[in-house]
Amino acid sequence: MDDREQSVQHFLDLLKKSRQGNFKIYIGMIAGVGKTYRMLQETHELLRSGIDVQIGYVETHGRVETEALVDGLPILPRRKSFYKGKEVEEMDLQAILNIHPEVVIVDELAHTNIEGSKNEKRWQDVMDILDAGISVITAVNIQHLEGLNEDVKDIVGIEVKERIPDSVLEQADEVVNIDLTANELVARLKAGKIYKPEKIQTALNNFFTSDHILQLRELALKEVALRVEKKVESSVPLNAGVRHEKFLACISSHDKTPRKVIRKVARLATRYNSKFYVLYVQTPKESIERIPLANQRYLSNHFKLATELGGEVIQVQSRRIPESILKICKEKQITTVCIGKPSFNLSSILVSVFQYRTLLNSLSLLNVDLIIIT
Repeated sequence: MDDREQSVQHFLDLLKKSRQGNFKIYIGMIAGVGKTYRMLQETHELLRSGIDVQIGYVETHGRVETEALVDGLPILPRRKSFYKGKEVEEMDLQAILNIHPEVVIVDELAHTNIEGSKNEKRWQDVMDILDAGISVITAVNIQHLEGLNEDVKDIVGIEVKERIPDSVLEQADEVVNIDLTANELVARLKAGKIYKPEKIQTALNNFFTSDHILQLRELALKEVALRVEKKVESSVPLNAGVRHEKFLACISSHDKTPRKVIRKVARLATRYNSKFYVLYVQTPKESIERIPLANQRYLSNHFKLATELGGEVIQVQSRRIPESILKICKEKQITTVCIGKPSFNLSSILVSVFQYRTLLNSLSLLNVDLIIIT
């Protein structure tokens, strides 16, 4: 893309952004910290100020204090559908777009819509609402952030299935952390302000241990601090002579490690307010005719994850993986390459070690850093 095209695209991006609604996200370390409560408080304040604000979707989870705040608020009807023999309620995206309030409240941002909905995820509904010029106030817990999926899994021991791309937070005009100490949160839980009595002990034994709360709280605080830092950096021009970071994730068609590599690079790119690429080198042994179906699915999921996190996917066909990596590094002016830990087997150890050393030496000559993910 030449300078003229970049200038036009920049203007189009600004024009689109000016037509969008404002986007505010309340983020918390865990369920029960008071995100929905704060959104409803703000809704009352907006109404008193004469703003046309409507409840698009709010989940009170039967919490008395939260339900009390819903009284008197304008609530848009939910869309009712039958799914697996049961009647379920979803946020009615089309009703919101038709009524077109100034502001709409949308809870449970990471929610997965039922089959047959316009979008697979609620965060995609929110993007449609913003594009229509309607402002959105929403809420999400830190464990639902895609880029932190591995960190959360290490902390709580389970993989959170419903996730949102980091890019959703990047598009927010304001990110507000709802913070409580571990003692305050546990006290709320024991007092029955978060879950029903029969669920309290189970929660105390799982997500709501002091150790889990403290670590999730740290993630939430760091995430919001990072967003503030990025806002500041984006308003300050880059200093001349300072290396502008660009990251490259090199992935295979395996299942787990490539996801870790992609998430690591996405987090680094977020930290440095930079762009990242994901490279897959297709060797002859993984040609379309020879690659196993399972590996094809893995690759498809990896590419989807990279795109959702804001990366650009690059696919090349080559017998020489190191040379392909170096070629992309030169073309895209990469400063840091991230790869999975190499696995050497006895049958090809000499070739693998030689290729690995070639890559290390060549990256060093190009002044490109290398990060290895285990």
